[in-house]
Amino acid sequence: MLEHCRNARERWGGVSDLIDRWLKERQDVLVRYCELSAENDYSQTESLGPKLVLLCEMLMDYVSAGHFEIYEQLVREAREFNDDEGLELAAKVYPRITETTQVILDFNDKVDGRELSESEMQALFRDLSRVGETLASRFELEDLLIAHLHTANADKVEPA
Repeated sequence: MLEHCRNARERWGGVSDLIDRWLKERQDVLVRYCELSAENDYSQTESLGPKLVLLCEMLMDYVSAGHFEIYEQLVREAREFNDDEGLELAAKVYPRITETTQVILDFNDKVDGRELSESEMQALFRDLSRVGETLASRFELEDLLIAHLHTANADKVEPA
């Protein structure tokens, strides 16, 4: 997954400062996720709890930026340049991205900052595995949107 993130940055890095910043956030989320998913001593609840909270904060920032900045910008560009194919793609992909957001929100709700027992921590780490799968799917969908919506119209966009 981390390699996929690097490839996306190489393909679209520099195209837009907003996308660059967002892809950097994606990489940071992945690094934190990988570090945390490698944990296997669930009895260390006092040290794992804050790490889970930090991951959730990063995830929430990432998905918020996607929904409220990136996707809006991409769709705006498509509208401005009459990219009907891109708008159709966005209409198909966006609901699938929203489904991944719900998985992340549900996980965030479970990590509420309270002290957790070892069994609760184990359950959270099982859920964390699902979050990883969800992130992989989400990144593919986001890359599809960026590849079509932004790259197709990048030469038409005035530099900021």
